[in-house]
Amino acid sequence: MQFDNRASLSIEEFITCDTEIMSGTPVFKNTRVPIKNLIDYLEVGESLDEFLDDFPSVSREQAIQALELAKEMLLTHAYAHSH
Repeated sequence: MQFDNRASLSIEEFITCDTEIMSGTPVFKNTRVPIKNLIDYLEVGESLDEFLDDFPSVSREQAIQALELAKEMLLTHAYAHSH
């Protein structure tokens, strides 16, 4: 399985890394909310809805895109190391 290049191209649509915003931490575009916050919420058992309630500047679409990209990266990595 190859990594879908369309996903990597679209990353710029929903993630920003700018030294002027949160010292370059990857954030959801047009927010100051680090992508890591979404993962942290899910790790401790919080729901996507709870995350979105706490960070209203992040759209559901942005959060889902980030999770889809993480899924693709994990699957690509797993397939690459299974042979």
